[in-house]
Amino acid sequence: MKIGIYPGTFDPITFGHVDIIKRAIELFDHLIIATATDNNKKTLFDVNERVNIIKNEISSLASKDKISVTKFSGLLVEFAKKNNANFIIRGLRAVSDFEYEFQMFGMNSRLDSSVQTIFLPASENNQFIASNLVKEVARLNGNITQFVSKNVALALKEKINNN
Repeated sequence: MKIGIYPGTFDPITFGHVDIIKRAIELFDHLIIATATDNNKKTLFDVNERVNIIKNEISSLASKDKISVTKFSGLLVEFAKKNNANFIIRGLRAVSDFEYEFQMFGMNSRLDSSVQTIFLPASENNQFIASNLVKEVARLNGNITQFVSKNVALALKEKINNN
């Protein structure tokens, strides 16, 4: 069975993330969306909120039975090994993403060469969508429904208003 892991912070999940999920699931028997608990980013949503939001977002996908959503901590290659996954999926929006992701690929390959990294470029409509920019637009009361679902937009506005 081919198992892929799509790791990320997903704070919040955007249409860009969903696009990568839809395309990645076509490549694997099972896709694990792995939400990072320990990262250097200051997240707006806690990890359990992010997991629940992602589960809600993928619930309408036709291939949802082939997808699981979980949180993880520690080294991604160790998480992959524990879950019998040999593939890491990474979305690329711009050249700047590639530089960082290529460094991560190199490190992960040195840590465990049996885990392969697959880069999926963002679709043309999603190349500029970044969670941090979506949060900034939301903080400034801008319309974010072209970047995230209505449910995510509501959760984001509620979270911002309560902070």
